[in-house]
Amino acid sequence: MKNIFYLILAIAFLTCGTTMAANVQKLPQPDVEQSTVSLMKLLNTRQSARAYDSSKQIDKQTLSEILWAAFGVNQYGKRTIATARNEQNLKVFVLRQDGIWLYNAKENQLEKISDENAIPYTAEKQPFVSDAPLHLIYTSSDSHWGHDHAGSAYQNVYLYTTAKGLSTVIRGLINFDALHKALKLNDDEFVIAHQPIGYAK
Repeated sequence: MKNIFYLILAIAFLTCGTTMAANVQKLPQPDVEQSTVSLMKLLNTRQSARAYDSSKQIDKQTLSEILWAAFGVNQYGKRTIATARNEQNLKVFVLRQDGIWLYNAKENQLEKISDENAIPYTAEKQPFVSDAPLHLIYTSSDSHWGHDHAGSAYQNVYLYTTAKGLSTVIRGLINFDALHKALKLNDDEFVIAHQPIGYAK
């Protein structure tokens, strides 16, 4: 009887561990030493794009570096963007076909919020959005500075994607209420903007 108890306990432990692993995705370390084109050239060539190749996916290394550019932790232990009064209450969510993920910069990982595919909530008025393989949603609880912080984050992403030959655009034509619910935000948190990312069509 005791052996059966320990067997059940072991199975439960393994099942729990597997479930936890499935809900957390460790990201590769961003390559911060890579050489890219000059900042001035990136600023000169940055543009918004609204057509994506749905057959091309974004690899984990590139995903890690996109998120790090948006709101990662740099060599000084600070965020990659400046925040007013050091209020680091911006959140960056990742929407993919496999669910909704929250970026945890300090642990360099994605944490699953839901299995729901919330991409349709971003594409109700502009269906082209659905072709992008990666979607970032910026949220905050700071009604005064939140939009500014999100702007700094998505501008960093614009520059990184330009350097990598990716396409992106910042958008506000989204279903804010549906996304608020899907992201399981608190009452004082709100959705700011949506940024689809992919390869040009």
